[in-house]
Amino acid sequence: MEYLVYVSTAKKMMTDEELLELLTQAREKNAIHGITGLLLYGEGTFMQALEGEKDDLEKIFAAIELDIRHRNIIKLITGKITERVFPNWTMAFSSVDAETLATIEGYLNPTSKNFVGDSKHPTIIMLKTFVDTNKLSVSF
Repeated sequence: MEYLVYVSTAKKMMTDEELLELLTQAREKNAIHGITGLLLYGEGTFMQALEGEKDDLEKIFAAIELDIRHRNIIKLITGKITERVFPNWTMAFSSVDAETLATIEGYLNPTSKNFVGDSKHPTIIMLKTFVDTNKLSVSF
C-alpha cells in the first residue's frame, strides 16, 4: 500500500455547495478504488492525502490532474505504508467554514482531540503544518 500528498490551487474560490459536490464525488470514486484519505481546503488552496494500492492511487491522481477545479497541482510526497492512517475515511474533509460543514459526515470536528494520533509520519506532519498555516478549525 502507498500514500500520496499533493497541494493545488482552486481555479476559483469555492462555495460551500461546490465543496460539498467535490467531496461527494471524491468519496464515490475513492470508495470504488479502495482509497482513503483527508482533504483540506483553505483560502483557495487544497491539500490532500490519499492512501491505497499504487494502481488505484495513480488512477485517482490522474483524474485529479484533469479536474478543471484544480490548477498548479504539486505532488509533495509519496511512499509506502504498512497500514492506513485514515482507515475509515473515504475522504475526511475540513474547511474554514466549520459551521456549515460540521454537519457533513467525515467532517473533522474542531473540538475533537487527537483525531490522527501522535503520528510522526511525514503525511501527518505535512497536513498539520497546512492546518496551522491556514488556521483551519481542526484539532490534532
